[in-house]
Amino acid sequence: MGLPRGPGLFLAAAAACLLGSCLGSSPHSVRYFYTAVSDPGQEVPQFFIVGYMDDQRFVYYDANSGRVRPAVPWMTEVDKDDPQYWEWNSQAAQNAEQVFRGNLVTARKYYNQSGGVHTLQVMYSCELRKDGSKGGHVQHAYDGRDYISFDKETLTWTAADVPAQNTKRKWEAESAIAQRDKAYLEVECIEWLQRYLGYGNKTLLRTEPPQVKVTRKADDDNTETLICQVGGFYPKEIDIAWKKDGEVQVEDTFHGLLSPNSDGTYYTWWSIKIDPKDRERYKCRVEHDGLEKPLDLAWEEPVSASNLGLIIACVVGAVLVVTVIAGTAVYIIKKRRDGYKAASTSDQGSNSSGKGSAVPI
Repeated sequence: MGLPRGPGLFLAAAAACLLGSCLGSSPHSVRYFYTAVSDPGQEVPQFFIVGYMDDQRFVYYDANSGRVRPAVPWMTEVDKDDPQYWEWNSQAAQNAEQVFRGNLVTARKYYNQSGGVHTLQVMYSCELRKDGSKGGHVQHAYDGRDYISFDKETLTWTAADVPAQNTKRKWEAESAIAQRDKAYLEVECIEWLQRYLGYGNKTLLRTEPPQVKVTRKADDDNTETLICQVGGFYPKEIDIAWKKDGEVQVEDTFHGLLSPNSDGTYYTWWSIKIDPKDRERYKCRVEHDGLEKPLDLAWEEPVSASNLGLIIACVVGAVLVVTVIAGTAVYIIKKRRDGYKAASTSDQGSNSSGKGSAVPI
């Protein structure tokens, strides 16, 4: 299929971040998406490149200006180490755009198509997992369907249909293509992944603990559903399960998509259908890097208005009692308060912390 050389277009230079020194405890990935769209109403195909570090868009190619640009503030840090980064990558992206235009024409010939709207896409990605192992993928698509993919272990291409066999034969006849892709995925891409982590560590390596809430709703068949709502957490890796008497439950459980919030955190939900009389035996177990230990949360009866008034009255009464006692022991309370302030200041101090050439199909 008509696809460019890949994200190798965007990467050059050696990594500055050592493996393990800036990974944190979660897996990380770099993904580049190339897309070309032929529209009968436009003389020149539309062309896009977007790069993602983990799930955050961090670079993009502006075809109107012919420039690759940063999408996040921390990517401007690359200028300090490689002043030619943006110029080099912009030139590479412009070359890829030209190859994509030619490949769209070639693809239409392979599929015996004379016109219409067509899309050509490629994704290059690499990842570093929690255990330090590496992964890499190259996937190509035409008109939204799989076209050809790369196996970096066997250095072979898998064609998804008969037209894609044309590209498979062409690329496997030139062994250098597979060798370059393998080197990119296993070395260059990984090195830049580590480097980007260094630039964006305050954002990419942060941890935000999940906020968990268990709600319930009655069902029509005399059963009920418990819903474990989990939100506001980062990174996105999280383990959630429903337990009954400490045993993980799989039957009658459902879960929502892991979705992003506008602030970069994530949210999701897990539910389970239960017999109401067993409600107290169920707990939602949540494990996340932002939590010191796993969280087990059961459904709790909401506080009624009358009970809330009683609680407020009790609190007010307790405050009055404390006030009377304070009036009789001003000197002692003052000394204790001074001591508490000193301890508080000490606690605050201890908690402070610190992509090469495109290839015709």
